[in-house]
Amino acid sequence: MEIKTDAGRRARPWTTRIVADAGGPPPAASRDLVRDEVVLSAHTWVVKVGTSVLAGRDGRLDLDRIDHLAEQICKIVDTGRKVALVSSGAVGAGIGRLGLKGRPDNLRQLQAAAAVGQSYLMRCYDEGMRRRGRNAAQLLLTHEDFDGRARYLNMRNTLHALFEWDAVPIINENDTISVDEIKFGDNDRLAAMVANLIQAPLLVILSVVDGLYLTDPAQPGPAEVVSCVPQIDDEVMGLACGGRSALGTGGMQSKLTSARLVTQAGGSVVIASGTRPEPLTRILAGEEVGTLFLAHGNSHSARKRWIGLAARPKGRLVVDAGARKALETGMKSLLAIGIVDVVGDFEKGDVVAVVDPEGREFARGLSNYGAADARAVRGRHTLEARLLLGSSIYDEIVHRDNLLLIV
Repeated sequence: MEIKTDAGRRARPWTTRIVADAGGPPPAASRDLVRDEVVLSAHTWVVKVGTSVLAGRDGRLDLDRIDHLAEQICKIVDTGRKVALVSSGAVGAGIGRLGLKGRPDNLRQLQAAAAVGQSYLMRCYDEGMRRRGRNAAQLLLTHEDFDGRARYLNMRNTLHALFEWDAVPIINENDTISVDEIKFGDNDRLAAMVANLIQAPLLVILSVVDGLYLTDPAQPGPAEVVSCVPQIDDEVMGLACGGRSALGTGGMQSKLTSARLVTQAGGSVVIASGTRPEPLTRILAGEEVGTLFLAHGNSHSARKRWIGLAARPKGRLVVDAGARKALETGMKSLLAIGIVDVVGDFEKGDVVAVVDPEGREFARGLSNYGAADARAVRGRHTLEARLLLGSSIYDEIVHRDNLLLIV
């Protein structure tokens, strides 16, 4: 039943607050018991910071802000927590160092700017960390590093080793070699994938906005920000504006999509302004900073997170309505009889998407069949499949232990 307020609007399951202009002082401190519980229980954080937080429109890095960020991260590490930083800014730093008038519009120049800027960006972070007795470590990644199980595990093992030494991993996309086929699209998604990789209970995305706005911040007057979102649904996604900063590559739509990747895997997310004083330490103190998106999914194993939320599918299995219902309600294995079409060219053991007849993806899993064999047995009973391909085949196209629902 739809509940309406006195003003006739549908009551939403979230609260809002009024914030001052982005350039003004932070709002008065207030504690939030829900935030307290989320933050205090999170012993591993992933923090993502965007280019526009670190640099001005001329592309030059704000060295004071980078040092301030390093100081806050070290304070969090001092509490015994582990922090991985996903930092944009290499291209922007390169633009500033090279004295370019703006962001290049071709790939080779963007990659060259990133090559110049990444070393300078890391130097700034390293100096800030060393002043507080910490070491910074650099990891440059592409999507291919998440597609292969062995490389995926190597990344995780490296990160955990760095945490054991109380070092701070600083992660960025490897812009110097990335092309469309292996790019994440933006570092919001990379941060979400890192959070799922190390099963971090909290992802903090620092941007130039105060959170998810309910009212248009470009309009005159104070802006209304959503304080807490229990679940990211279509209505929440509809609040995202499509704007991007001059130097960055992602907008609120990208941040919400990335936040949904984390919350459906059992983590929580805070989107907040990185241009206000001490955003991270204020979040640690339980203050009402930014928008908190609560975990609403089960906490999946690292293996299932890789299957459903990291590796890119090599093909698609189109299933009928009955198969979708069976997978969603009973977590059954996917059998050949429920498959109506096989799309793509994949091998046994590859990750595949599972979609309904309307093309809506609702699950991912490891296929026990290559594409050719899957096509041969689609729509057939298990006994027929055995007779067709031999008794050594699997009864399941995708076993339930290798399947993750993603809606």
